Amino acid sequence: MALPKITESMSEADMDLMMRNAQEASDFLKALGHEGRLMILCHLVTGEKSVTELEQLLSARQAAVSQQLARLRLEGLVTPRREGKTIYYSLTDDRPRRIMELVYELFCRSA
Repeated sequence: MALPKITESMSEADMDLMMRNAQEASDFLKALGHEGRLMILCHLVTGEKSVTELEQLLSARQAAVSQQLARLRLEGLVTPRREGKTIYYSLTDDRPRRIMELVYELFCRSA
């Protein structure tokens, strides 16, 4: 994959678009910048999970899991679905899955 070259001859519109994209990417990466949120995304890559399931998988309290899910939801990375009293979460789109695959390849895969 070739990255675009930033040159002095770029139009103002192209630079504005690049700045908006950089802000969006920065917000996305900040949302990933917490081990609890990374672990939640790792579990959601395999499919939808309830808050209770995530609590058990992470050995974490409901308040902590809900706080991290709120941040992921705010950044548009997860989507909630209510069924009765239970709230289920899933990945909003393929971006978190793709990033988690890269994180796994770079940091988790055995050498």
